[in-house]
Amino acid sequence: MIGDYLRLHGFDVALCEGGRALRAHIAERTPDLVVLDLNMPEEDGLSIVRDLKARSAIPIIMLTATASPIDRVVGLELGADDYLPKPCELRELVARVRSVLRRAQGAPATQPEPATPTPPAARRIRFGTKWLEPDSLRLSDDDGLAQPLTRSEYDLLKAFADHPKRALSRERLLDLADARDPDAFDRAIDVRINRIRKKIEPDPGNPRFIRTVRGLGYVFRPEGD
Repeated sequence: MIGDYLRLHGFDVALCEGGRALRAHIAERTPDLVVLDLNMPEEDGLSIVRDLKARSAIPIIMLTATASPIDRVVGLELGADDYLPKPCELRELVARVRSVLRRAQGAPATQPEPATPTPPAARRIRFGTKWLEPDSLRLSDDDGLAQPLTRSEYDLLKAFADHPKRALSRERLLDLADARDPDAFDRAIDVRINRIRKKIEPDPGNPRFIRTVRGLGYVFRPEGD
């Protein structure tokens, strides 16, 4: 039913009955996005999310029959880009698919125009132990080694880079990162921030660069003070 509905709205859809079929399909043709039922036969859906995100940057929208907050949080921690509880409104699913594809394939939600042209080598923003490279949408270390980064993580880092030393509420971060959706919840931002901290903070348990502002949200401290 979901496949037929997506086809009606112009998407090229391939249906896979389980984890093995999905991996076989990806080996032949990389999809732009995966809509993944967590109650897959053969293999738990969360393990599929973990495996796909470890090997690729393919966006994933999870479908959860129980709408369990634990499933959502675990899926987001593993790198999933969005979720919908089942049964879902198919028009909303199409909207979520288009939104995730825009974030994955389009330009950053907010990209200020520099007053004067800036040499590409200078377009790097320091985030703790890493460098954010807006032109290439990369996060890299001092040796130039790229750190895997999802589109939603990049959008959050870009939002912080555009608003340094300013406390940003979770709601504001959702807007700045173009991650607003009808069921957005604070924990989704918290999960993404935790993932980012593990990539940029010398000690993620005691963050210095992206700090929590109690009762509000987060603030980016470029100097780690």
